[in-house]
Amino acid sequence: MNVFTFDAHLPRVLFGPGVLAQLPAEIERLGARKALVLSTPEQAQEARRVAEMLGERGAGVFPRAVMHVPVEVAREAAAEARRLGADCAVAIGGGSTTGLGKAIALDSGLPIVAIPTTYAGSEMTPIYGLTEAGLKKTGRDPRVLPRTVLYDPQLSMTLPVGLSITSGLNAIAHAAEGLYAHDGNPIVAMMAEEGIGALARALPALHADGHDEAARSDALYGAWLCGAVLGHVAMGLHHKLCHTLGGSFNLPHAEVHTVVLPHALAYNAPMAPQAMARIARALGVDDAPLGLQQLARQLGAPTALRDIGMPADGLDRAADLAASAPYPNPRALERAALRALLQRAWEGAPPAA
Repeated sequence: MNVFTFDAHLPRVLFGPGVLAQLPAEIERLGARKALVLSTPEQAQEARRVAEMLGERGAGVFPRAVMHVPVEVAREAAAEARRLGADCAVAIGGGSTTGLGKAIALDSGLPIVAIPTTYAGSEMTPIYGLTEAGLKKTGRDPRVLPRTVLYDPQLSMTLPVGLSITSGLNAIAHAAEGLYAHDGNPIVAMMAEEGIGALARALPALHADGHDEAARSDALYGAWLCGAVLGHVAMGLHHKLCHTLGGSFNLPHAEVHTVVLPHALAYNAPMAPQAMARIARALGVDDAPLGLQQLARQLGAPTALRDIGMPADGLDRAADLAASAPYPNPRALERAALRALLQRAWEGAPPAA
């Protein structure tokens, strides 16, 4: 018998090719008058196009979002929103831009409209993260959950194939940990398995042809489901490790998730056999941790921390940080075992329990 609580908190979603055109109506629906458009420097052109689309409802563009949301950048963006009289923010891009929007919402309560162009999934969660003095701190607050999310597959068509792969594998991580979360439930489990399966089908197709619109749509659908999982249950060892590595060593977010996930799953596998079985089934493999690493390798994604900038002399510090704060996880956190996990991840060795 299942005994569980499911408290749904999901944004309004518009999904399909061309839904970007509905953005002005969504801003009006929120009752907002002026929207500040956020992006990374690389996507400034897309941000300006969105601002032009909004016409008189566009307050301006802040194209300075960066990885891990440094608190200084968040303060600059919030100050710019106040200066321009913005009563809404539109975040177009990936997790970095959505994260900046969340930081503004946390500071000011402004409603956020998210337009994902990657498969990060952050747009479906009330989770925020801020990095200060080399440490990334995360939290949950209903104020940061976007009010509306526009999923337009056409906007991800120019996402480079390599980034598409690591972004999709990052999304799979959300669902994988959701399957053994201490506060999980059957609804979340169904979303997780469906999301992993959709991405497992889409990513090889994108690797073969980055302009495959059906694959782009499937990947965005999978990312939506995986992000919803992330927003409803607690994450465990994998996400804590990735926040530690990303925030403390400034490693690229999606690539860290790609490398670490097989090893974190192997660590937890003895205590979460049902979750491993569901992940393996969604992937179409016999062994979930090994299957994920092999999928990453087949798709040309990184499989070693040393290849994405992690210094060998930082592994001890990372293990200390990961073991320093208790959090729910299927297997108890053992410093020596975590250090061994990080060593295998650094080397790109096969995952092992």
